[in-house]
Amino acid sequence: MWRVHGVLPRSLANGPGERFVVWSQGCPLACPGCFNPDTHATDGGGTRSVGGLLDAVRAQVPGIEGVTLTGGEPLAQPEAVAAFCAGLRGEPAFGDLGIIVLTGFTRTEIDADPARLAAVAAADLVVAGRYNQSQRLASGLRGSANKEYLYRTGRYRGLDLGGVPEVEVHIGGDGTITGTGMADLRGGDW
Repeated sequence: MWRVHGVLPRSLANGPGERFVVWSQGCPLACPGCFNPDTHATDGGGTRSVGGLLDAVRAQVPGIEGVTLTGGEPLAQPEAVAAFCAGLRGEPAFGDLGIIVLTGFTRTEIDADPARLAAVAAADLVVAGRYNQSQRLASGLRGSANKEYLYRTGRYRGLDLGGVPEVEVHIGGDGTITGTGMADLRGGDW
């Protein structure tokens, strides 16, 4: 099971092209100024099965370029993330979906932990490092300038990320408003 804060079946502000986005619930890092403080508590959100999330992605194929995992902190639940990413890579129905993982853990912290390393093994790109509000950037999937792109395959390059919108707003059928992207939606950037 995976503790999840939310899912957005189609987004343009979480990577290149239309993407399926999963926000993990729970973050041990709690970076000051984090865009998503509601995702920090480990008992928030709800639980979803990896299989159920894979079914939800399958319902969007074709039509999406890839999947983005964010949070919260996806690598705080490395077993679920590893199983999900392996499922995306292991089933022909998913084609060649790109996988991006946004994490507050650094390259060194990922490399030092076998579970975290396994969680990003199938990723094309990992955007790594703590959010630093004094280096706020909000561009190219990096909330702050200190965050590092870890290109694990040749699929994505920095130029691909420069055109990603900083923010998008979705209004659900029930009137729920969801804002997503790198802009600080709490501070009126939108």
